[in-house]
Amino acid sequence: VQLVESGGGLVQAGGSLRLSCAASGFIFDDYTIGWFRQAPGKEREAVACFSNVDGSTYYADSVKGRFTISSDKAKNTVHLQMNNLKPEDRAAYYCGAAAVWGRRCPREYFGWWGQGTQVTVSS
Repeated sequence: VQLVESGGGLVQAGGSLRLSCAASGFIFDDYTIGWFRQAPGKEREAVACFSNVDGSTYYADSVKGRFTISSDKAKNTVHLQMNNLKPEDRAAYYCGAAAVWGRRCPREYFGWWGQGTQVTVSS
């Protein structure tokens, strides 16, 4: 299993970034892909998740209305479009893969992780 994130960077508050998670080594259509983030000194938290089985989605309350998760099954890639970014969105963003869906995208369901990509939002 391999997950490779890309698309992080530095952006001003109010700006946008699009993260991508390219997956390989497993049957993409059977898995849930989640985006998590971890700020310094904090635990890794779920941001948004997408079930490739039935299209279910989950968003953390803090990103609802600003972030959109989508899946491109032809390219085995999940995207996270992040709009209206805020300084508190600053973190390392990781994508993970889970064999089962959990309604609130529980971290313990995710057994595989990418290396992460840094998002920095300046005020």
